[in-house]
Amino acid sequence: MIAAMKRREFITLLGGVAVTGWPLAARAQQSERMRRVVFVHPLAESPPVIQSRIAAFRQALERLGWIENRNIRVDDRYYGGDLDRIPTYTTELVRSAPDLIVCSSTMIVAALKQATDTIPIVFSVVSDPVGQGFVASVSRPGGNITGFTFVDFPLIGKWLEMLKEIAPGVRRVALVFNPQTAPYYPVYLRKLAAAESSLAAKVSATPVRNEAEMEAAVTTFAREPARGLIVTPEPFMNTHRALMMALAERHRLPAIYGFREYVTEGALMSYGPDSVDIYRRSASYVDRILKGEKPADLPVMQPTKFELVINLKTAKTLGLTVHDKLLTLADEVIE
Repeated sequence: MIAAMKRREFITLLGGVAVTGWPLAARAQQSERMRRVVFVHPLAESPPVIQSRIAAFRQALERLGWIENRNIRVDDRYYGGDLDRIPTYTTELVRSAPDLIVCSSTMIVAALKQATDTIPIVFSVVSDPVGQGFVASVSRPGGNITGFTFVDFPLIGKWLEMLKEIAPGVRRVALVFNPQTAPYYPVYLRKLAAAESSLAAKVSATPVRNEAEMEAAVTTFAREPARGLIVTPEPFMNTHRALMMALAERHRLPAIYGFREYVTEGALMSYGPDSVDIYRRSASYVDRILKGEKPADLPVMQPTKFELVINLKTAKTLGLTVHDKLLTLADEVIE
């Protein structure tokens, strides 16, 4: 009799736990906090490449269980290449207190680092984060910032190598960049200098801060024969790529770029990381940080996919013959 009573009490107690447990789980699920992520883009909203990057990022988030307007809201902000807007926009962005900020462009990351040391920041398509002081080291960032770099340093020498492959006669090469949007340019120059002797080409720095300087610098450089260009992959050059490409065409200068969109729009060649893939991969760090991991413990990741794109029509216009070796290496050939 006593055993039967204890058995009934046990069943009643177990039933009570089951009955009360489900509503608690349901209430916890219903009260899951909406997370707000702000994605800051250095360029304008319209270019197709920007939209493809954003789509890849959002699709990767969704595969990780982050559903727009259910448990996350991603706000896209665009600077449109206007450097003067960065300080004001950064201050407003930090005051809005998002759960996490995703961004690209060295200048934007630098401004955010000054504005907050508490909001987690994941960067993508940024060069030399250690040298710029964004992280303590690649393996242990040590603060509220981590992310995915755009350029691994062996790539820099490859630009000169690829340019010489397609235009063997080039003897002088200008590295064109804006020192404001590419403050890491000394690293590029050091890496290119290391490749000069074996490739029989001399690289010189060509800083430009506006379109007038760009036109004057390229025009002056092109007056001598056997010249070529390496156009630094950074927001200013990307924003003004139409002029850059027009100058290269006007002066018949072989040029290599870091982003494939130059070549699809008529430039000679590009070699660089797959930026869409970097944006896609950055979603994994957003997921891990929102689930409780710290940026300080997440190592900075290098690019893993690279693409060489060649425009044969432009090569023909410049009088260049693209050898089979280079065509075999190309990921895409535009005819």
